[in-house]
Amino acid sequence: MIILGDKSAIQWTDATWNPSTGCSKVSPGCKNCYAERLSTRLQKMGNPKYRNGFRFTLHPDALDLPLKWKAPRKIFVNSMSDLFHESMPEGFLRECFDLMSTANWHVFQVLTKRPERMLSFVKSWGQVPDHIWLGTSIELAMFKKRVDVLRKVPVKTRFISFEPLLGSIGKVDLSGMAWAIVGGESGPCHRPILPDWVRELRRQCHEQGVAFFFKQWGGRTAKSGGRMLDGKEWNEYPVPDASRELPLLVSVPSN
Repeated sequence: MIILGDKSAIQWTDATWNPSTGCSKVSPGCKNCYAERLSTRLQKMGNPKYRNGFRFTLHPDALDLPLKWKAPRKIFVNSMSDLFHESMPEGFLRECFDLMSTANWHVFQVLTKRPERMLSFVKSWGQVPDHIWLGTSIELAMFKKRVDVLRKVPVKTRFISFEPLLGSIGKVDLSGMAWAIVGGESGPCHRPILPDWVRELRRQCHEQGVAFFFKQWGGRTAKSGGRMLDGKEWNEYPVPDASRELPLLVSVPSN
């Protein structure tokens, strides 16, 4: 489960910011979407932000939230949606990027399964500041083409989330990528993950100079299987500019 707002239980970020909620399924990784389960639960609890359940919904009142967080933090953008969803109005998307550009003491982590729209938007919006990271999700080898699209996006830090990892990715060209997050699926209907699939990605990340972060094995809950891979936790991040104060240095895996 995630904690909404200025604290998050997602290991690779500090906070979540959802200027929109809700989404629609585009590939097998979406089948057991945690955000859909949580949205339904919050709707039943009477949370007004989730009155529409998992139907795509804009939240203009949440737009300036990062400006209120004065301490620098890593912010996962739209943990409960996809910023590049086809229902996202172009004007509101521009407002989101303008806000991120202004709140330059944070690092914004934007993840999408729709990198084609990301590419199109960025080309029209303009130069993406270095504190905005752009990434895509890949759950199976058949979706490696998303990496090729992401590679064309003009941004300093690109990253990939291999989560939920549902099969061997095989050989993957990580050129132009700075970071890879790998994790298994969680929830009552979670699908299995094999250690060799994870090791295959770890090896390629290290061979190609990409920071490797192993999030979880997954299971009925996110913490069911723990985070240890071959006796260690892997908590690597892209190395930031030395001038930035946000502590995102590549870490040494813990024993």
